[in-house]
Amino acid sequence: MQCVDLGYRAEAVQLGEACVDYGRHLDNPRAVAYYEATLANAAAQDDDRRTATRHLAMAGTAIGKPATAGGDSWAAHYSPGRWAHESGMILSRLGDLDAAEEHLHLALDIHGLDRRRTRAIVLADLGGVRLRQGDVDGAMVTWRDFLDCADGIRSVKVQAALQDMRVRLRRYSGVPEAQELRERAARFAA
Repeated sequence: MQCVDLGYRAEAVQLGEACVDYGRHLDNPRAVAYYEATLANAAAQDDDRRTATRHLAMAGTAIGKPATAGGDSWAAHYSPGRWAHESGMILSRLGDLDAAEEHLHLALDIHGLDRRRTRAIVLADLGGVRLRQGDVDGAMVTWRDFLDCADGIRSVKVQAALQDMRVRLRRYSGVPEAQELRERAARFAA
């Protein structure tokens, strides 16, 4: 994941492939799902749609299997909700915005309800997908929900999402609601 985050695409794919190879010998569906999704993410960053799509499907199959008993796995944190969020972002990167939106809604339905930070980040990502779909009104409604949810949360990821939203809304400076969202987001940073 660090290679993906730092932009080392070839290395990320190579490490993802090694993880998937290692995961083939595990009886741990969450770990397998995590490894498969990691490779899918790396492949999507590397513009390899075929590999990304194939391993994303394999991650979906693995996450649908019963988890190893709680506490027995380092991958217990990799829940179906987290998988849905990550899948949505991978699909967004691949340009499949309808499927991305569907996965992000799934993540909101099953993940992050008890963790405001996680829910806020998923809402921020969903707003970005809706904007890319051309649904400006839907993006603004979603980003309003994001701001409501993010209120009072101190998080680097939330701050990055706020900045991303503000930059994207600059294109709509003539739209009062967009300006209101930008101003409200600026108060979070103050």
